[in-house]
Amino acid sequence: MFVSTKAKAVHPSSTLAIDAKFKAMKAEGIDVVGFGTGEPDFDTPVHIKSAAIRAIEDGFTKYTPASGMPALKKAVCTKLKRDNGLDYMPEQIVISNGAKHSLMNVFTAICNPGDEVIIPTPYWVSYPEMVALADGVPVFVTTGEETGFKMTPDALAAAITSRTRAVVLNSPSNPTGMVYTEDELRALAQTAVSHDIYIISDEVYEHLVYDGNRHVSVASFGGDIQEHTIVVNAVSKTYAMTGWRIGFTACGSELAKAMGNIQSHATSNPNSIAQAAAIAALEGPLDAVFDMREAFRQRRDYMVQRMNAMPLVSCTTPGGAFYVMMNIQQLIGRSFYGHTISGSDDFAQLLLEQNKVAVVPGSGFGAEGYVRWSYATSMESIQKGLDRLEQFLNAES
Repeated sequence: MFVSTKAKAVHPSSTLAIDAKFKAMKAEGIDVVGFGTGEPDFDTPVHIKSAAIRAIEDGFTKYTPASGMPALKKAVCTKLKRDNGLDYMPEQIVISNGAKHSLMNVFTAICNPGDEVIIPTPYWVSYPEMVALADGVPVFVTTGEETGFKMTPDALAAAITSRTRAVVLNSPSNPTGMVYTEDELRALAQTAVSHDIYIISDEVYEHLVYDGNRHVSVASFGGDIQEHTIVVNAVSKTYAMTGWRIGFTACGSELAKAMGNIQSHATSNPNSIAQAAAIAALEGPLDAVFDMREAFRQRRDYMVQRMNAMPLVSCTTPGGAFYVMMNIQQLIGRSFYGHTISGSDDFAQLLLEQNKVAVVPGSGFGAEGYVRWSYATSMESIQKGLDRLEQFLNAES
């Protein structure tokens, strides 16, 4: 059977692969602890679920406009003004089947074959795959712990060529939890605008910030910066609605129309019932979100303290999201359970096999020498997983 070259080049999502293996082991009755998933372990708030139930009972089960129902677009505009100080009209909003779908629309709409998109590393695993699927070329700018995993304006400028169409900014970041300051974002945005490239601002973790950090939307700087910015967001992380699959973009009207046209042929409209639930989410209170954030902060503090007290591994304290990037560079070349660690994939595989702990290797994020732990799981699971990590580290052979 024939498979296209483009399809063959797509790598499976390492985060979803780890999560699938974790769930399969758990289904077999194995006492495995999972830290791979990127979703809150909390339930969707009751008022949001009730809105979905009402939509079903009211027969709201038909097609909506392909780019989303007008009431939801209006709710997104209100949210962007309230939370981010942004002014957009409904025709500038496209509702999609999750932020991942929104991003796929963006790359498809702005990339011609061979066009380049700059992606700082470590990156969310899907960015480069999406760019490639849109016939673009991902260009990586390496960052490290010494810069707080942050890209500098000089590094951005050095990566820009005549083929560059956009730069991806993700703050708070998956996988590092890094949060750019307002001044840092402004400097990056000014660099992008001076070279006339798009800024794709992935803001799905905007409400999950800690220690006095503040999320700032790049588009809030106004003028040319807003005109060059494509805001990407979703209800998934904020409202514990990952399975509902509702994301959205805000950008210039012409680009929004193009993305709406693409979506009309790719998927038609997002789920009508989930759209009704998303309205309730965006228009409702954030109390449950703040409670969830405080629980995440407590888990983060415990995880960071435990990791940094162990030999051979370390981590920085993330300012947002719900991930910790654990540095395992001191483990490379050492042997555990009779096996020599050659990289992050090796370590993750051995930790899963020997100690029944599932983490995501940094190789999938463009960050070899690291593994990602999610603290979007219970404190009991975090304690058990870190106890097992400690056992692993004491099993050097």
